[in-house]
Amino acid sequence: MSVYRNRLLTPGPVELHPKALEALSRPQLHHRTDEARALFQAAREGLRQAWNTEGEVLLLTGSGTLAMEALVLNLFAPGERVWVPVHGKFSERWAEIAESLGLEVVRQDLEWGRVVRPEMVEELSGPFHGALLTHSESSTGALNDVRTLAQTFKSRFPNALVVADMVTSLLISPVALEAWGIDAAASGSQKGTMCPPGLGYAALSPRALERLKPRGYYMNLAKERKAQAEGESAWTPAINLVAAVAGVLGEVLPGLEEHLRLKARQTELLYRAGESVGLKPVPEVKSPATTCFYLPEGFRYAQVKEAFARRGATIIGGQGILKGKIFRISLMGYSDIYDAYAVAELMKDALQWLG
Repeated sequence: MSVYRNRLLTPGPVELHPKALEALSRPQLHHRTDEARALFQAAREGLRQAWNTEGEVLLLTGSGTLAMEALVLNLFAPGERVWVPVHGKFSERWAEIAESLGLEVVRQDLEWGRVVRPEMVEELSGPFHGALLTHSESSTGALNDVRTLAQTFKSRFPNALVVADMVTSLLISPVALEAWGIDAAASGSQKGTMCPPGLGYAALSPRALERLKPRGYYMNLAKERKAQAEGESAWTPAINLVAAVAGVLGEVLPGLEEHLRLKARQTELLYRAGESVGLKPVPEVKSPATTCFYLPEGFRYAQVKEAFARRGATIIGGQGILKGKIFRISLMGYSDIYDAYAVAELMKDALQWLG
């Protein structure tokens, strides 16, 4: 028997909220019932509030990536031109999705870990139909100022749509759609909403709803919007997860500002602890979602992973060009400030054990 409690310290999936566990323990609910419809509407309304939008949020059975692809599929036509700054694995995913759907992608590559600057927008040559931005790049731990980027982009290309990956910023960092100049955004259940994987969220501002160009069959957002207005979905939903999301949002939203302050403070503590033992942070601007460090000099990721595992903790390594170069830990899931102190000490102990 281990003397350590198991800790899931990855940026998704995450430690589950008690309200999610409670919802998932209930008997199976049929999705075409009044009870299910009420939960569906409660989850949609909670997500709409979390995103600070007057538009709508559609629940899709899948992942955050599904929501990203659905937004590109339904907001842009093949051949349309989009700007995609690439500075990590998930911003790169935007480019790959757009290319696979036949869009003309103007890709701007940055060093991974860096953030996108407004002056990069000023250097663009139009026309553009849209921009695909990443708010919290969890492969590097970097946080982009998507508000300034969106507003700068629209000042130059006012008819374009700005779509944001907010997969690891929703309920972790302040977010907004219309007030920030964001037309649509994606997220998923296994991140800030502290539920299991299985739901993608597609947030659409009123402007985006007016500009829908529905395509596809399963990911047709016009069809989904019509069904979800009645508290159902076009296809069989992961209704147990919908119930979990509704429960978590009902608990978190009344104290959202305090919750966001907690996430920022947790990450600050982890970075301070890592730097105190000589670790070098990866991101230029730190996201509250994920703490990313370069590996200690002379050690491989497998060794660092094992050091954490011996203390009951599951962490994750780098992706893409950062694979084998960094490690990542996250308290995005259900946790409090004392969990952050505990994980900070755990990290110090693990690195000292490497030694």
